[in-house]
Amino acid sequence: MARKSVSSSAANGNSHPPKPEPETTESPAEPELIPGTNREDTADEFDWDSSLYERRQALPYDPSLLPTGRRSLSSIALQSFSLGLTLASCILATTYLLLTNNPLWRLPTFFACLSLFHFLEFWTTARFNMPAARASSFLLFSNGAAYNIAHTLATVEVLTSAFFPWYQSLFVNPFTITSGVVLVLIGQSIRTLAMAQAGTNFNHTPAKTKQEGHVLVTEGIYRWLRHPSYFGFFWWAIGTQMLVGNKVCVVGYSIALFNFFNRRIKAEEITLVDFFGDDYLAFRRRTGTGIPFIY
Repeated sequence: MARKSVSSSAANGNSHPPKPEPETTESPAEPELIPGTNREDTADEFDWDSSLYERRQALPYDPSLLPTGRRSLSSIALQSFSLGLTLASCILATTYLLLTNNPLWRLPTFFACLSLFHFLEFWTTARFNMPAARASSFLLFSNGAAYNIAHTLATVEVLTSAFFPWYQSLFVNPFTITSGVVLVLIGQSIRTLAMAQAGTNFNHTPAKTKQEGHVLVTEGIYRWLRHPSYFGFFWWAIGTQMLVGNKVCVVGYSIALFNFFNRRIKAEEITLVDFFGDDYLAFRRRTGTGIPFIY
């Protein structure tokens, strides 16, 4: 059996018992914080057994994100990379050709405008109308044959005019080039702004049925223009041809775009009147389209 030890003074008959050792209560050490943060410096930054991790692992399977899906991540990544590479290369090429006084500066300038336009079509949709974002939202391959033919003809005119200086300089001067730059900037800015302000009410394909949450947007740029995205594209497209000095395509773009938007707006507004009734009729009376001869 264990025995309790007795101090020597008590064994010698000392009347004063030994003073008990004072008990010390140690406060728990404060956790060390990672400098510059409020997070505790622990060996394991994440509890892998937590329900949060389990919920993250249980994300629903979405086949639309696969390479063949309409929201294909691989397609979105490839198109974004290609447009960014094209834009950067064209800016560098334009700068070099301008510095060397080479008339071919018009070709990379045209492709730079196209690259930025197509990237912003997807980015603006993904940022302000995420449910509608698709791999096709870049509009690279889904804008119709007429769209591709128009840009092909513009490219041919740029290349052809480089071999005929007299034709290239015809009706082209610093004023027309500057006007083209201004139209491109205004057109692109207004189209992107219109898409952003419309949010989920904007779609690249006109709606045939009124969806839940679909409202008539009349604020912001829509206070002044009834179809600002169409206005933006109309003047952006014509501006690109003025910028690169294409005479035939300036006329051709103007006629083709007028015919397209004239039909598109008339057909779309029949549906919008059906959706919003008198509200849209009042909105139409007080705003214009900004496109010549389309009221």
